[in-house]
Amino acid sequence: MKIIITFGTFDIFHYGHLRILQRAKALGDILVVGVSTDELNIKKKSRTPVFSFEERRAILEGLTCVDYVFPEESLDLKHEYIKKYKADILVMGDDWKGKFDGYTDDVVYFERTPEISTTHYINMLAHTKYE
Repeated sequence: MKIIITFGTFDIFHYGHLRILQRAKALGDILVVGVSTDELNIKKKSRTPVFSFEERRAILEGLTCVDYVFPEESLDLKHEYIKKYKADILVMGDDWKGKFDGYTDDVVYFERTPEISTTHYINMLAHTKYE
């Protein structure tokens, strides 16, 4: 049985998120997802997520391709999370290419879905005028 692990904020869930999770699941039997806590997101992105950790967790738990979701509380603990969940393969977006080599025997960096970015959507919504 192959266990796949990936990590992310998954705020304003979109098609790019779904694609990376589906492609990750296709690599093995069990997909484990570490979701950044609100506190971690503030540290790494200097902003509060639009949706709370519990809301983002619930969205991911509702997907058929995701088997287990846990809170990622620190970027420095990725290696520990990988060991804890006995992951065979680590999947990350290609913007992290090379940063996690050696964390498992098999690290896969998926190309991001072109033209799709949570930050882009947040900025677009922030500049949209509503009546």
